[in-house]
Amino acid sequence: MFQTDLLKGKRILITGGGTGLGFSMGRRFLELGASLVICGRRPEVLTAAAAKLGGETGGKVETQVCDVRDAEAVEKMAEAIWAEGPLDCLVNNAAGNFIARSEELSPRAIDAVLGIVLRGSAYCTTACGRRWIKAGHKASVLSIITTYAWTGSAYVLPSAMAKAGVLAMTRSLAVEWGGKGVRLNAIAPGPFPTAGAWERLVPRPELAQVFESKNPLKRVGEHIELANLASFLLSDFAGYINGEVVTIDGGEWLQGAGQFNFLERLTDADWESLKPKKK
Repeated sequence: MFQTDLLKGKRILITGGGTGLGFSMGRRFLELGASLVICGRRPEVLTAAAAKLGGETGGKVETQVCDVRDAEAVEKMAEAIWAEGPLDCLVNNAAGNFIARSEELSPRAIDAVLGIVLRGSAYCTTACGRRWIKAGHKASVLSIITTYAWTGSAYVLPSAMAKAGVLAMTRSLAVEWGGKGVRLNAIAPGPFPTAGAWERLVPRPELAQVFESKNPLKRVGEHIELANLASFLLSDFAGYINGEVVTIDGGEWLQGAGQFNFLERLTDADWESLKPKKK
C-alpha cells in the first residue's frame, strides 16, 4: 500500500537508531526513499547498523555519536548535521527503562531514564525546531511514547514520568509550532519485542507469555507494523495530522481500562447462569 517514493527527499534523524525499533524504522524509511541519520552513544553499534542498513536498502545512512542527555552534545550534533544540509524529520526514539519497586529507586536511577527519554527528547526537538523555524523549513517530529504516558504504570515509574513529559511536549509544541510549519505527533506502542530490552523488562518466560498476550489480539506487534505507521505519519500524506498520539497495541490499554473486562474469564456455564430465569 506504500509508494516506494513515499519519503523521497526527506532526511530523517532517528535517536537510538542503531538497534531495536529505531533500526526497524530506519530500514523502512530507507526503503521508501528517505536518507537517514542515526545517533547513539556507541560508535561500533552505529557503524555496524549503518553498514547493514545501507547494504540491505542501498540508501544513504549517516551516523552521529551523541549522548542525548547532554544538551551541548546535542547542539554539536545538530550543527554537524546541518553542515551537510537540513533535516526534514526527527524521530525521538532513544529510551531507557527497567522494572523496579519505586520505593527502592535511587536518584541516579530516576535521572538515568528521565535524562534519556525526557531531556533527550526535549534537547533534540528544540535544537531541530530552532533551525527549522529560523529557516522557514517545513518539518515533522515523531516521538515514541507509551500508553502508560496517560494511564501511569507501577514498577516503571521513571519511564512513566518521562513518557508523560514527552506527550506533553508533543501536544504543546504542536500548537506552538504548527503554524510555523512544524508538525509533532507520537506513537504509543504496545509489546514489540526487542533484543535486550525484553529481557530487562520481562525476567521470566511465563511472565513474557502473559505480557505478550494480554491484549485482544493475543499477540505481540511486528516491527514492520510500527515502521509503516511511523512512515505514514512522517509523510506528506499525513500533513493534517498534528498533536496526535496513535496507539498501536492490539487494544491492550483499552482491555486493561474497562472495569468489567475481567469477565472474559467467565465460562459458558457462568454466562448461562447469569441469564434471566424464565417464569
